[in-house]
Order: sequence, then structure tokens, then C-alpha cells
Amino acid sequence: MKNTFLNIPNTFWHLILLVIIGSIAFFSFLGSVHLFDWDEINFAEAAREMLVTGNYSHVQINFEPFYEKPPLFFWLQVLSMKLWGINEFAARFPNAIFGVFTLLTVYLVGKDYKNSRFGLFWSLMHLSALLPHFYFKTGIIDPIFNYFIFVGIFCLTKLMDRTDGRSILCLWSLLGGAAIGLAMLTKGPVGLLLPVLTVIVYWMKGNYKPIIAWQMLILFALTSLLLPLLWFGYETYQNGLGFIKAFLIYQLELFNQPVAGHGQPFYYHFLVVFLGCFPASVLAFYNLFKTDKDKASLFPLMKILFWVVMLLFSMVTTKIVHYSSMAYFSISFLAAHYIYSLEQKITILSRTIRSMYVTVGGLIATLLIALPIIAVYKEYLYSYIKDEFTLACVSLHVPWRLSDCYVGISYLLLMTVAYYSLKKYALLHFAGWSSMATTVCLMLGTILIIPKIEMHTQRPAIEFYKNLVGQPAYVTTVGFKSYAPFFYFQQPRTSTVANKQLTWLLTGELDKPAYFVVKINDRDKLGNYPNMIFLKKEGGFAFFKQDNAK
Repeated sequence: MKNTFLNIPNTFWHLILLVIIGSIAFFSFLGSVHLFDWDEINFAEAAREMLVTGNYSHVQINFEPFYEKPPLFFWLQVLSMKLWGINEFAARFPNAIFGVFTLLTVYLVGKDYKNSRFGLFWSLMHLSALLPHFYFKTGIIDPIFNYFIFVGIFCLTKLMDRTDGRSILCLWSLLGGAAIGLAMLTKGPVGLLLPVLTVIVYWMKGNYKPIIAWQMLILFALTSLLLPLLWFGYETYQNGLGFIKAFLIYQLELFNQPVAGHGQPFYYHFLVVFLGCFPASVLAFYNLFKTDKDKASLFPLMKILFWVVMLLFSMVTTKIVHYSSMAYFSISFLAAHYIYSLEQKITILSRTIRSMYVTVGGLIATLLIALPIIAVYKEYLYSYIKDEFTLACVSLHVPWRLSDCYVGISYLLLMTVAYYSLKKYALLHFAGWSSMATTVCLMLGTILIIPKIEMHTQRPAIEFYKNLVGQPAYVTTVGFKSYAPFFYFQQPRTSTVANKQLTWLLTGELDKPAYFVVKINDRDKLGNYPNMIFLKKEGGFAFFKQDNAK
């Protein structure tokens, strides 16, 4: 190895600094707002039902099999809920922990690739990118899934470069294979698909020459399959082949048809990554089409990973924002590579990069400043909103203030300071100010903006569910899909509501009251049932009760 993986004392203090920065960035106000439908509530509910049933191998939603995801992420949420209780903080805690892990890992990988300076650039650029930073404060699966894939791909680069002895290479094979196995146990077969496609493209670009010793490749492959096969085997033993068959069928459906209506144009993920990973995306643009002369395989592999992720999920029919999130590692790496080359005077700051930085940064800051202003004077929009549900949500009284513009103003000011540091080639200052800008923006946004958005979109319904906790009742939605009743009503197993039961709940003789939530433009669907009692309407929702008990 050209440098030691750890170099005390500098590395120690860098890691301590990153732990402190990451803890402030990711844990602040983590549980201050309700979980959002669908994914956050969906995943937290799966963990809650594991706790309720004591069945930790079989993922369930509404106490029915949930074929979409393997169990690892839910296991982490279960451990968190055992520690913190069943709440928003616990649901998001695993991602915050892995956010800190990610900063540390990226630093160490960057240090191994070049030096500690590069490692700091990389970790700070990853922290400064808006979407990667934000996702570490959520309860979705992807940050942990992406972390395992990244570790696996880094280990593959060590096998390709062959700078270590045979015994160390075996350890890299075991570590990398275990990481890919954990990725598959987190989100399914795509955890293997992404690194396999990346390595195949790398191999093809190298004129099909051998890139990894076959013994190491076999060891890596067997290790990567071990963990998911243990789960598959246990599930098959317990429940037969039906669950595994349904699980695999669902994974295929994600590729060939739009699940849950998430069909978007081909360019969707490119736009999401470019805007969502600012400022790293602007700086990475320089290296996306550039060939690096470094003999290490990390640079070309990270570029290939970017294109594999972007093209694969652009072709997949189901397009959701975080599907392309594995590309975030490539973006922050290429951005760090660019600013490192600026510092080393290998390249110069181009006018195009500067213009893109100012344009995109100004656009994001303007949107953040404009949102509270629009919300304060929202009544001027009412005549343009034709959908009754949307109008009711927007017109709900929410305490927006012009002072909420501080989110966008702080971002604009701090990114301006970062820009001047960039122009002066004070690159570490630039990375630090960029990280501070995103951290302050998202912390203020979590306090001032996100709770208000949640009030408009879902809070009336969630508060209704929470007020029913502990009551013997059925609680469900009609006309739209939501996981919120399960989690926020803390639905017991005796109150599950399957789709086939809806007619009975609406018209039959019940053993306990049934409560229904509909979007306000669908309230007539329930108003004509003879035993239905209208309770209230709030925001975009109307609430009903059927108490035709035996």
C-alpha cells in the first residue's frame, strides 16, 4: 500500500472532527416532525409489527406479508425502537448513525486513495450535497443500502489494484462480499446487480482482460450470497417457497411497470441528482467525461458506477427520487477529485463551473426564500387551484412567517462565502463553508419549513389517528392508500383492516366502531351510508365513524 490506512495522530483528529460534525448535522431535531407517508411510515410500521408479533424474519405490513423488502433495515429500526421507543426519532436513528459512518468511511477510503487532504475533501463534499445530507435525517432504507454497496465496491478496487499480499486480499474479499450480502439483505437483488454491472463495464472497457484473481472473485461471490441465502433458506423452511417467489416477482415488477404510479420521464434522475446534489454535482461535472491517468481503479469505477446507476434507473419504469441515490457517492468523489486537482494546480477553475455554481446555487436559494413568501400570501393562489383536495390542504391555517425566509437567506449567504473561497482557491475553506451552508439550511428547514409542509399535507389525518390510540376500533382510509393509520393508531393485530373487509366495515354489524378518513373531494363516497356519522373535516381530509355495533 502506498500509504497506511490509518495514520495517528492526524487521522485520529480528523475522524473525531467528522464524528462531531456528523453528529450535529444528522441528529439535530431528528424526531421533531412526524414520519412522512409512504416510505418513512411504511418502514417504521414494518419494524413496529416485528415488535408486536415477535416475528423478526417475516416482514409484514398490516400483519400481512410485505414482499417489497428484506428485513435488515427493519431489524436496525427494531433495535432503535427497543432503545428509544416507538417514535420518529427511533425510526430515523439508524440512518443518522450510518450518516456518521459514511463520513468516516469516505474519509478513510479517500485517504487510502490519495491522502488525508483528499479524504477531508470527499467527506465534506458528501456532507455539503443537499439530498445525501437530507436522507441521513430520514427513515428510508437507501442510505444504509448505499453504504454497504459503497464498501463492497471499494473492496473490489483493492482486489483489482492488488497492492496487498494474498492474505490481505482474502480479507478484502470477505469484507466486500459481506458488505454486498448486507446490501442484498437490506433492499434485495439490486444490491448485487449494481456492483456486478459496474465491474462488467470496467472489465469490458479494459478489453476483457482479467481484473481480479479468480480465487478472490469466487471468495467474494460466495461471501456476498451467504447472508441473503441464510435468510431465504430460513424463510423457505418456515413458510415454504410462496414468500420467496412473491418477493422475487415483486422485485421484477419494479423494473417493468410503474409501481404506485411513480412513472417519470427518462431524464428524471439526471435532473434530481444535478439539483439535489448541489454543490457537489456542479464540481463533479468536470470529471464525468474526463479520463484520469491514475493507475488506481477507484476513479474509473466510481465514474462507471455513476453511469450504471443513472442509466439503469432511468430505464426502470418505476422512478422514485431516492432510487438513484447510489450515485451520490460518485458525485461527491468526483467533486472532491476536482477541488483536489485545483489545489494541486493540476487544473484551473473554469468559467463554466463558476457560472453553473452561481446559477444553480442562486436558484435553490431563491426557491427556499420564495416558498415562505408564497405561503404567507397563499390566498392569491386559490383561484388557480382547481383540485378541491389540494386547495383544502393549501388553505389550511398554518403559521407561516416571513422570518421563515431565514432558511434560504442563510443558505445564500453561506454559499456566497463558499464561492469566494472557491475563487481564491482556498479549497478546504470552500468545502467547510459548503458543508456549513447545507447543515445550517437543513437544520433551520427542519425547524421552520418541514413541519409546516407536514401540517398542510398530512398532519390533520395523523393527529386523528393518534387520538384513537388505545381505543377498541377499526381505522382505515378510503379512496387513497396510506400507512399512517397503522403506525400512528398503533394498530393492534385484532384491528387489522384488509381490503376485502371494507364493505363489511361500511355496511355490516361491527364488534367495535370503525373510523374512516377520506380526501375531502371523496367525502360523498361515505355520506350516503345509513349508519355513517360525519365527524369533521380538517385540511384536505374528512373524517367519519360507523358505529353499527351488534
